[in-house]
Amino acid sequence: MKRLTFEELSVSPEIKKAVAAMGFEEATPIQSLAIPLMLQGKDVQGQAQTGTGKTAAFGIPILEHIDAREKHVQAIILCPTRELAIQVAEEFKELSRFKKGIYILPVYGGQPIERQIFALRKGVQIVIGTPGRIIDHMNRKTLDLSRVKIAVLDEADEMLDMGFIEDIETILGATPSEKQTVCFSATMSREFLSLTRRYQRNPVMIKVVHEELTVPTIEQMYFEVKEYMKLDALTRLIDYYDPKLSLVFCNTKRGVDELTTHLQARGYFAEALHGDMRQSQRDRVMAKFRAGRVELLIATDVAARGIDVENIDAVFNYDVPKDEEYYVHRIGRTGRAGKSGRAFTFVVGREIYKLRDIQQYARIRIPQRQIPSLKDVAEIKATAFLDRVKTVIEAGALEKEVGLIERLMSEEYTSLDIAAALLRMVVGTGTGPQESQPQPVSSLENTGAPEGMVRLYINAGRDHNVQVKDIVGAITHEVGISGRDIGSVRVLQHCSFADVPKESAQEVLEVMRGVQIKGNPINIELARKKE
Repeated sequence: MKRLTFEELSVSPEIKKAVAAMGFEEATPIQSLAIPLMLQGKDVQGQAQTGTGKTAAFGIPILEHIDAREKHVQAIILCPTRELAIQVAEEFKELSRFKKGIYILPVYGGQPIERQIFALRKGVQIVIGTPGRIIDHMNRKTLDLSRVKIAVLDEADEMLDMGFIEDIETILGATPSEKQTVCFSATMSREFLSLTRRYQRNPVMIKVVHEELTVPTIEQMYFEVKEYMKLDALTRLIDYYDPKLSLVFCNTKRGVDELTTHLQARGYFAEALHGDMRQSQRDRVMAKFRAGRVELLIATDVAARGIDVENIDAVFNYDVPKDEEYYVHRIGRTGRAGKSGRAFTFVVGREIYKLRDIQQYARIRIPQRQIPSLKDVAEIKATAFLDRVKTVIEAGALEKEVGLIERLMSEEYTSLDIAAALLRMVVGTGTGPQESQPQPVSSLENTGAPEGMVRLYINAGRDHNVQVKDIVGAITHEVGISGRDIGSVRVLQHCSFADVPKESAQEVLEVMRGVQIKGNPINIELARKKE
């Protein structure tokens, strides 16, 4: 079916602004079907799985119908679990962020009921909760449903399976008979249809069957990162896997532009693709991408829809897609025509729950991986470079270059020294430009650290917005030692000190130089005892 943009839907400017801020550019199929019907006041029966965007499908029309001047309950949404109630409430708050005077309250067991009672007395228009806790409030006379205009049963089949049928009937029975009633369910069981017949008036049936992911040739993985680490993680993975053509997805046009600028500044052949660009600009970018003159195409979901390039080696979800269906569309860009491909997803904080929804929706398992360290990247680059060297040697015709090397050897440099120097110039060492010679073991004894530990000096402190957890996290992530093995960490105004096990000290020194902490490229060296 044709997806509608939110500009095409008859929704208020405040809702359009909110969905844009959330990263949505167009409605999902269930939203395209449900929103116009609900805005007309029709009762709806929707068959849709988790992850199809159904919360916004009923949330947007509800928010459009709420009268912010009236402080009584105007909409009630029933959910089978407290987790879903919280999730739905959070999405309602995001959708209503630019609408003034609308108050939303999740009510569920496990939270002090006094807090909910206090909020209800102050006045809320939308209540989202589990049947048991809503019945509790009704019995206490703290929740009045007599002026409800819209009632929604979310994941109704789950509530029926959990034995909530009597509670649901009690709750719906306390609402006006002329209200709008909307039910969403993954399945259309006999019990569900019996319930809807009793409480809905001429309902319109809509159905969305989700796309199943069938891409066995795509290797999928995710990485848990901090927001500020995403750029470094992306470049590290690009350097490590060396894909020829890659698609990088961001949820917003602004995010596309910012990431493209950062990548270009780091020397990557990257170009942006999004809806604010003229068609002629998009055509030029796509022509360069197909020809391989652009290695990284940074795009939004909508802008990438017309991309049909068979040789894309990797897809990066720089932002976790807001819509689970978009994940299927995104990674399906690689691994085409029987070829293999890779899909990388960066997950920040609570986005791990969205990733779980994606896995449930697409019926897949996405394993977690660790970002390659600088040392890993250097080793893989060196190996690739040496392979190219072998190819050049086997091709022959190196007389001119041999003459140049012989000239250097006449100055008492060995051929091994010359080759090693050239290798470092081309691929680096994985420790950054500030690398110095390895410290002798004897110098590890006089750093002021406790027995068995070595104290390291780091040239970043409070002035650089660095905290203890940032230093511990960087060392454990880059070097691979456990945070429990790291000793005392002191963060001062301009610098920091960290104690690490003696057996790991040399590796920490080698690997950590040039690593960024909170966006600051750091230098790390042995502390002196007087410090």
